[in-house]
Amino acid sequence: MSILSIDFGGTRTRVGWFSPDLDMLARNETMSMVEQPIDAVLKRIIDYAAAVVPAGVQIDAIGISAPNPQAFTGLILNAAVLPPDWQNVPLAQIISDAFGGAPVYMENDGNLAALAEYHLGAAQGTNPAVYMTISTGIGGGIVIDGRLFTGRTGLAFEPGHLKFPMADGTILSLEDFASGTALGRRASQKLAESNEPSLLRSSPFVTGKEVGAAAVQGDRIALDIIQNAGYWLGLGLVAVLHLYNPEVIVLGGSVSTLGDLILNPARAVIEKQIISADFYTPDMIRLAALGDDVCLIGAATYVRDHLYA
Repeated sequence: MSILSIDFGGTRTRVGWFSPDLDMLARNETMSMVEQPIDAVLKRIIDYAAAVVPAGVQIDAIGISAPNPQAFTGLILNAAVLPPDWQNVPLAQIISDAFGGAPVYMENDGNLAALAEYHLGAAQGTNPAVYMTISTGIGGGIVIDGRLFTGRTGLAFEPGHLKFPMADGTILSLEDFASGTALGRRASQKLAESNEPSLLRSSPFVTGKEVGAAAVQGDRIALDIIQNAGYWLGLGLVAVLHLYNPEVIVLGGSVSTLGDLILNPARAVIEKQIISADFYTPDMIRLAALGDDVCLIGAATYVRDHLYA
């Protein structure tokens, strides 16, 4: 069995060639450049994927990780990280046709990352296992009894859309407080509201990555923003712990690499708000182990599970 795996994201596209044992035998990567015409983006995906397939070798199946909740349909629909014209794009069929009609198994990136961390990463041997990615947005996946839990219509699990009421009556989501996008937006607001010195003032457009870097260097504005994000992340984690009673919650994505800077305030909230110690132990919150290739590995794992099933 030979597996071609594709991780198509709003920023980068990664491709890999996997053995039946999920050893990655070849790998390729490129910028997605989704602002270009769709046909140009699709051609680049196909070209980079073809480059990792050995000459004369048959592809048994293809796994695709895609950035939208309805990815299981094989279509790109309502992907927040893609331009608006990416609607009803039949990505699975296009990729299948490009590779001789090979069967394609496509899923949401958060679900596939959860599957990868369960089989080969920080969640091995746990049940239930929750994965949350904290990056541009906040997504995730859940594995229960060794299988992805995707809910009644295949749309679970979207922790970034946990809702919180504000004092003025507005309703905001966890993504509005703890995502990388939120960090950059909040930093811009705080810089405009004060004249306090900050490393961030040298940036014309502040991103979450820059906020994190400034926080590591002790910048007070950046540290305040990260600690506030950790508070809200902790509230989100409390909800997940109470809803699913998992054995582990694995955190991935760029914001999670801040480690204790964001996790210590999150842990403090969990310890204060959890209704019983049976729901939580400090070692339940773990950092992801598979790095940038987590969705690539997850897509290959998803294919293997389907073929063996």
